[in-house]
Amino acid sequence: MSLTHFNDDGRARMVDVSEKDITHRIAIAKGKISMEKDTLEVIISGKMKKGDVLSTAQIGGIMGAKQTANLIPMCHNIMISSLDISFDIDKEDSSITIFATAKTDSKTGIEMEAMTAVSMAVHLFSAIALFPAGG
Repeated sequence: MSLTHFNDDGRARMVDVSEKDITHRIAIAKGKISMEKDTLEVIISGKMKKGDVLSTAQIGGIMGAKQTANLIPMCHNIMISSLDISFDIDKEDSSITIFATAKTDSKTGIEMEAMTAVSMAVHLFSAIALFPAGG
């Protein structure tokens, strides 16, 4: 098995996808964040001093996905044709599971964009859960 992101000299490179066909691609990523029950209740109620946390995480996740090629070395800059972020709120577990579904018609995959979207949304929730009163 050869490693695709290394050249003949063993140095990092961006994989050549110029000969690949354009295909429809979908990637789904998920992440989970746990927090104090009180913090989750404030998020659900929409009464967080920082504003609508769910909308902020959703928009931040989408914005993060759009910057994937700038954040991850050797990642191709591809057109995202669709990106949706949804949340599964579990009051019993005091957690939120984030799902990102990304789509493209491209020569390479879109899994990194889906993972970046989830990562960004989780980080936004972390900042809010750690500093709910405004830091």
